[in-house]
Amino acid sequence: MNINLSRISTIITFELVRLFKTKRGLLALLAFATIWFIILYYFVSSASATVTSHSFESMAEKLFGALGLSALLDWPVAEYAIYWLVAIYFFPSFALLVCSDQFCSDKQRGTLRFITLRTTRAELVLGRYLGQLLIMAILILLTSVATTILASVRDISLLSDSILLGSKLSLEILIVVMPFIALMSLLNTFVTSARLAIVVATLFFALGPLMVTFIEYQFGQTFYLNLLFPGEKISSVLSQSSVGVSQYLLPLIQTVVLLITSHLIMKRASL
Repeated sequence: MNINLSRISTIITFELVRLFKTKRGLLALLAFATIWFIILYYFVSSASATVTSHSFESMAEKLFGALGLSALLDWPVAEYAIYWLVAIYFFPSFALLVCSDQFCSDKQRGTLRFITLRTTRAELVLGRYLGQLLIMAILILLTSVATTILASVRDISLLSDSILLGSKLSLEILIVVMPFIALMSLLNTFVTSARLAIVVATLFFALGPLMVTFIEYQFGQTFYLNLLFPGEKISSVLSQSSVGVSQYLLPLIQTVVLLITSHLIMKRASL
């Protein structure tokens, strides 16, 4: 497989320019900033007072214990407990929307053939994926920094703990998000619009588990087909009680499989 790092770097740079220097990209960033301002201002900033108040403490212990989230109450920075609960579900969903147009626009404009004259299809798939991954990493890091600032303003002694916890959680969220971006890369290889890619992804997550349940019921045995769905391990990493490397191995394997499949389809596709 012919891979040129310089051409991949150019594709990644183009993805950043498309988000940060176009009207459509800036509107998406404005919507993202507005949503996270509301989350940080109304939920995360009040986390400390809520979680540590005597009236709420016993109720929180019972509620979090019932949900298997007791480990979050032991974190030194209460803001990050709320941040984690929101971010672990928000960013995968957000990735499906933001990364829904990796090839579709180029297909509609007919520029995909022109692009592949100057780069291989493998570089195109990998470059577009890494560009979207870098964008998500930047957005995750920005929300983590904002949470660290909120915690430090409340108590400056929490700065070091906030930085360490924020770095760890940002990396974990990014690993969880990786197969969702790869899934949109795969869907972009056979649909013709970003809107259709979102619809197909919605049907995949809504009807897919029902089909798996039906198949396993018909054959009377477990085929572990649920492992095909990105986000399968979110519920297990959410509690943070016994997080291990194996829980993040599945998202990495799913990402590799989805990207290889995307490349194989793109390689044989007519542009």
